[in-house]
Order: sequence, then C-alpha cells, then structure tokens
Amino acid sequence: MKIYLDNCCYNRPYDDQSQLRIHQEAEAKLYVQEMISRKELELVTSFMLDFENGQNRNVLNQAHIKQFMRENETYYVGSSHYYTLEQKVNTIMATGVKQKDAFHVACAIYADCAYFLTTDDRLLKYHCSELQIVTPCEFIRRLEAN
Repeated sequence: MKIYLDNCCYNRPYDDQSQLRIHQEAEAKLYVQEMISRKELELVTSFMLDFENGQNRNVLNQAHIKQFMRENETYYVGSSHYYTLEQKVNTIMATGVKQKDAFHVACAIYADCAYFLTTDDRLLKYHCSELQIVTPCEFIRRLEAN
C-alpha cells in the first residue's frame, strides 16, 4: 500500500510532546515509519517535501527527515511533473487548501497513494475521492481494523 506523509507529519516527533494529541500523533507516526522501514508500506515522497524540509531551520531534524525519505522512498514525484500536477493543484486550491498543501495532495494522487497522512487540521477537512486523508493515529486504527 502506497502512502504519503506531509511535512508536518514528518516533523511531529520534533514538536513539543507535552500535549497528549501531539504525543499520540508522534508515536503513531514513528510506528508508521517502522512499518515503512520494514517494507510493509510503500513510501511516496516528492519535490514539495524536499522543498519544505529544506526550509527547516533545525539542520539536524532536516537531515534526519531527508535521510529517512531517501532510504525508504519507493516512489518519488519529481519537479518534472510540476505542469502535470498544476491542474489538479488548482482544483484543490479552489476548495481553500493552500498551494504547498495542494501540491502534496496532488503528488499523492499522481502516485496513486491509498492514504495521505497529515497532522494539519485544515488539510484534514479536505476530502477527495482519490485517496483518504487521515492523521497517523487514524491510519493505525484503520490498519488494525482490517
């Protein structure tokens, strides 16, 4: 099963863990990461993830995220697909989703992902027929239900 994690999902383990929700999402993301490392899930990454991760001010976190993506990605949506994605991005943005987030979703759809994992509340409100957008916690619940 192909999945796509957005930038906020990758950074969740580095957030302040004093809030229960953040802690639970971080633990769930780390569990998903283990499943990816064991090749139980296929990881899709993209040029937009590279761009956003490259803006991370914490260079150690940036390096860890980049290394994980490079070592575990099964499929990469490169910037050469920008114009192919543009129409889908505009359709997604018309619903109120920000441009970077729209590119993430479009990349996941383009790569035929089953799930898009995020911790962004605004992005979780976006619904589409091509893939399921869920938190890492909800993703784990759905896997365990099957």
